[in-house]
Amino acid sequence: MTEYALYKGDDLLIIGTLTELADFKNVTRDTILLYTSASYRKRTKEQSWYVIKIEED
Repeated sequence: MTEYALYKGDDLLIIGTLTELADFKNVTRDTILLYTSASYRKRTKEQSWYVIKIEED
């Protein structure tokens, strides 16, 4: 199972699946996927939401 970390600026809010993060933020999975994109981060402020995929070894 792939896990993701949801951040607001530098603050880690939650680690979980796309569905768990979407439920936590009350948005769709597509919105969470948007937060993972580099283009989203380029056009938003530093204190915006973003998501990083946690790689497994």
